[in-house]
Amino acid sequence: MGPNLPTFYEEPVHVVKGDGVWLWDAEGRKYLDCYNNVPHVGHCNPRVVEAIQRQAATLNTHTRYLHDGILDYIEALTATMDASLNTAILTCTGSEANDIALRMAEAVTGKRGIIATDATYHGNTALVSQLGTSNAPGVGFGLGQYFRFVEAPDSYRAPDPDGTIFAARVAAQIAALKADGTGFAALLICPYFLNEGFPDHPDGWLGPVARVVRDAGGLLICDEVQSGFGRTGTHMWAHQKMGVVPDIMTLGKPMANGHPVGGVVADRDLVSAFRDGYRYFNTFGGNPVSCAAAMAVLQEIADRDLVAHAKRVGDHARARLNALAARHEVIGDVRGSGLIFGAEMVLDRDSKAPATGFTDRVINAMRHRGIIHSKLGRYMNTLKIRPPMPFSVENADLLFDTLDQVLTETPVAP
Repeated sequence: MGPNLPTFYEEPVHVVKGDGVWLWDAEGRKYLDCYNNVPHVGHCNPRVVEAIQRQAATLNTHTRYLHDGILDYIEALTATMDASLNTAILTCTGSEANDIALRMAEAVTGKRGIIATDATYHGNTALVSQLGTSNAPGVGFGLGQYFRFVEAPDSYRAPDPDGTIFAARVAAQIAALKADGTGFAALLICPYFLNEGFPDHPDGWLGPVARVVRDAGGLLICDEVQSGFGRTGTHMWAHQKMGVVPDIMTLGKPMANGHPVGGVVADRDLVSAFRDGYRYFNTFGGNPVSCAAAMAVLQEIADRDLVAHAKRVGDHARARLNALAARHEVIGDVRGSGLIFGAEMVLDRDSKAPATGFTDRVINAMRHRGIIHSKLGRYMNTLKIRPPMPFSVENADLLFDTLDQVLTETPVAP
């Protein structure tokens, strides 16, 4: 796999088993999983496992043969969305989904200019990787001329209560794309800005930027790979919470609880325009086994009322984090919604100087105490806590009791 393969933690965890919100390593040690959103309805969820086994024992082929499973799944999926989001292309990954979305925007608008934030990640194809400024290759296959970036929102250091500042930044980049002849095709964002540190914005915050995009003749693409499937605890999809309906929506990671499924959802006319402009076929995308797994995830979310569960546990988690902030000056800001929550670590609250090194030490100390989570944001100093959806109040209490001990024992230093 190569000598420079990225792994988590100073001492990587050798995971051999999962069950619900728990993981076990090769030495038999048990870990509370506060990070992995891919097993959305829990590691080795029985309903999902049974669905995979049943379909794998019956048929698995591709979508050039007819199969009810993919249609049943797309109908169930789009039933949770606005009426305009009625047609889907299934892929294997979110990277593929975002790649299609960008090409779809070009097919519809006839333009190639794409805008994203300057602290995000949307995948690793040659096209989509250009949107992750920390991950993009140096030469970028000559695609750099088509991309423009706006400063990521930051509710802690640069509040923008109604979203008008962010909308103005996007408008300026749209004007630049038009001025240099590239033209404007789309704005691609995670509607909850997870990689940017999930800033605390009120519901409806994306309304102004959506109007700017539409007035300029472009498309709004919402990447719900991390923020979707009820994780915010208030809505099934984060774009609903943020007050917009995207023209194109992309999905991935948690869609089938770890089985490789991604997707692009849009209006039928947009999908048709893409297929007219591009010959697209995906051997494994939408295969019957993956669709069975994905359908089981939707059923599990509905039957266990996991969206309401996420709100209940998330509200408790925010309260626990705020209590910790009252005890530990290193916590500069608490934020999140539902089962996305965390805290930004700072060296002091007056300067808001990022405590990036300290955050690393905390995450590694938590790993040694049996708690798995990570960090993100522009300064990589925001705790990223994004557990499987069955995560309970009792699990949250274990997490924060342990975090309290670690914050007490870890010296605050850059």
